[in-house]
Amino acid sequence: MKGNNSIYYSLIFLLIISLVSGLNAQDKSDANTVISNNRNNMITRTVAESSPAVAGINATQIREYSRTPFDKDPIWSLLFPDRVFRQRIKSLGSGFLISSDGFVLTNTHVIENAEEVIVTLSDGTDHNADIVGIDEVSDIALLKIKGKDFPFLKMGDSDDIIIGEWVIALGNPFGLFDVSKKPTATVGVVSGLDLDFGQQESGRVYQDMIQTDASINSGNSGGPLLNAIGEVIGVNTFIFTGSKFSEGSIGIGFAIPVNRAISVFEELKTKGKVDRSFWTGMAVRNLNRLLAKHLDLKTEKGVIVTNVEKKSPASKAGLLVGDIIIKVNNVEVFDDDDIFRIIEENFLRAGDILDIQIKRGNSVRGVKMILGISRK
Repeated sequence: MKGNNSIYYSLIFLLIISLVSGLNAQDKSDANTVISNNRNNMITRTVAESSPAVAGINATQIREYSRTPFDKDPIWSLLFPDRVFRQRIKSLGSGFLISSDGFVLTNTHVIENAEEVIVTLSDGTDHNADIVGIDEVSDIALLKIKGKDFPFLKMGDSDDIIIGEWVIALGNPFGLFDVSKKPTATVGVVSGLDLDFGQQESGRVYQDMIQTDASINSGNSGGPLLNAIGEVIGVNTFIFTGSKFSEGSIGIGFAIPVNRAISVFEELKTKGKVDRSFWTGMAVRNLNRLLAKHLDLKTEKGVIVTNVEKKSPASKAGLLVGDIIIKVNNVEVFDDDDIFRIIEENFLRAGDILDIQIKRGNSVRGVKMILGISRK
């Protein structure tokens, strides 16, 4: 009887152990499921889905420079003028496919003066790229690689961005794409919107820029800035480093709004360039102290209209010889360069409207002038 009881209790003990073991295994499975679900979130899915459309760009550029040992000597420099040297320089950057037939968007400064451009995709393939067109002002360039059925990124709306929303920067920092054949992903938030840096010494204009703290480094230029659902909202372009001796990210990067990039892309695709020429049909002269005194003006600010062509945009706007232009698009004008700067920094062209404030006699009034098509 005791032997039977022992067997009975042993069976019960084994049953309890197996039940407890089963519960522990189930708990572990549930825990692993929770962890896995938390790891595979919207950000990781977006990175996985978007990476195949991101490219590393290797450009071979030709740079010219001159050198002479007598450049500071007025006599010897005439006898031994500067010699011009041409040097092949390789540069690295990023880009991304925007159509299944091989159009690739990047920054102009990544490929300018390049005689050869190689686009590397995440499947490890290298493609010789044709430069369809570049736009120096917006710093947007369009490439084309041969092939079809390429993965490409969806375009978002850079007018619908919220400060603080999650963003992902994908690209080729320091040429790491060549090592892994995959883009580097960094995550951050939109830190600021509509940042205006004006026209640079290079002639490029950086207006309405998107600021992000997603890490952007050398080689990231031209890569996409994505929102959390994988839509392109910007083209990563430049960073602040905090020091001229450092090139690393300090969490302050800037991207060109995608809406501007799309408008440039469409024109580059059809024309190979962006036509920014315009016609006003007026001539102006900068005011100075002597001229202001002669005209009995109390200020030297502004420019004076010295000629208005018949049937020109200026004539149709109602401008007259002798009008003093003091503001354009609500920005003060001090000389004629200011007018061109305002037009360029706002990416204006033929068909766009200028709001001009003028001083005529003792009154100040506003006129609207539609920029005309260049007659060249």
